[in-house]
Amino acid sequence: MKIAVCVKQIPDPATPYELDPGTNFVARPDDQVLDDTDRYGVEVGLQLVEEIGEDATLTLVSMSPSGTLQGIRQALAMGADRAIIIDDGSLRGADALTTAKVLAAALKEDGFDLVIAGTESTDGYAGVMPQQLAELLDVPSLSFARKVERDGDKIRVERQTQAGYNVVEASLPALLTVTSGVVEPRYPNFKGIMQAKKKPVETKTCADLGVEPVSQQIIQSVEPIPARQAGEIVEDEGEGYLKIVAKLEEAKVI
Repeated sequence: MKIAVCVKQIPDPATPYELDPGTNFVARPDDQVLDDTDRYGVEVGLQLVEEIGEDATLTLVSMSPSGTLQGIRQALAMGADRAIIIDDGSLRGADALTTAKVLAAALKEDGFDLVIAGTESTDGYAGVMPQQLAELLDVPSLSFARKVERDGDKIRVERQTQAGYNVVEASLPALLTVTSGVVEPRYPNFKGIMQAKKKPVETKTCADLGVEPVSQQIIQSVEPIPARQAGEIVEDEGEGYLKIVAKLEEAKVI
């Protein structure tokens, strides 16, 4: 069984960053980390691999500048077998659909039985790419999985909802997205960290995949958030509630 996990390298959220004055995009450093939400997808994939045994493999698929591959190596150290990274300068500013098209081309070329992704990336928060990817791959999409089970050639999930969860099942090949907290991601041990340095990482471009980027985001301008205005202090001498009512009426709340 070939399991592919879509992962993303992002600038470390704990590190200050700057915007490129020419494009208004984040100036991405060479050292980037694995998006925290993707750790859950990697862990779900690894647990399925361990359940299936030697006939299962886990491949990371990512679209981002390679940099030092720090984030990819983090996922390889967790236990993934190999990685495919699409690094192409023409993809800078790519929207969700372009990202889905590029990942779909890479997945079709490499082959897969199950694709796992997070619900959304923490540096974009679009939340639509996995569903677009499933459509382009022509496979069922099982979203917001809080529990994942394999039953032969089927995959069954508990799909989280506002009221609880629904049990959803689909035949393989399929794509599923996992929610944060679905599992407890493992921490790489020393052996895993050393092995990650030797695991294969294949770098591709759009030309390699036969994909031509057609849609990119353009940030026209960036303005600082206005300074917070001082509030109004009301001294309550027994009729402060009238001031509250007046303010609520002014805001058209009541």
